[in-house]
Amino acid sequence: MRSPQGFRNGESPSPHNRIPTPHFHNTVTLRKLKRFNSLILVFRVTAFTFSLASSVFMVTNSRGSGSPHWFDYDAFRFVFAANAIVALYSLFEMGVSVWEISTGSTLFPEILQVWFDFGHDQVFAYLLLSADSAGTAFAKTLRGTPTCTDSNSFCVQSDISVALGFAGFLFIGLSSLLSGFRVVCFIINGSRFHL
Repeated sequence: MRSPQGFRNGESPSPHNRIPTPHFHNTVTLRKLKRFNSLILVFRVTAFTFSLASSVFMVTNSRGSGSPHWFDYDAFRFVFAANAIVALYSLFEMGVSVWEISTGSTLFPEILQVWFDFGHDQVFAYLLLSADSAGTAFAKTLRGTPTCTDSNSFCVQSDISVALGFAGFLFIGLSSLLSGFRVVCFIINGSRFHL
């Protein structure tokens, strides 16, 4: 290994012996990063809220022994399962976001955290989209049957649950865009920070 004295005397540094330099962040940059991470946290909290509400609306969609039950229909079971999974994932990611905002570091190593967030945001966004699309198609089909004429509240509550699931998809999709931005920054800069 060459000494720092050798670098001052005109020697070129070897790419294998580079000393890693820490990222320098001034006060303005730190505020921007905190604001960016806070925006991700807001999207995750909102996705959690809508997905949890959708799950609760679907699970409480039974009126008695004579009325239809949500678990009798595959599409509504898919809506419930997808929204419950996304609510749990969003709860975990909220904790990770709070950790990152409060400590300034990621829970996992940075490269793993960036790809973990992006990959899971993508998978769960598509899961919600497909579940709520299936729920919408089935709810539309159910409208023309005696199930909705005999028990209109069942169909209305199913529609509300699906609509809340679509709202959850919107916010996990926005989280996915921001985590994708962090992946691009990591590829370009070697850090999840864009500044």
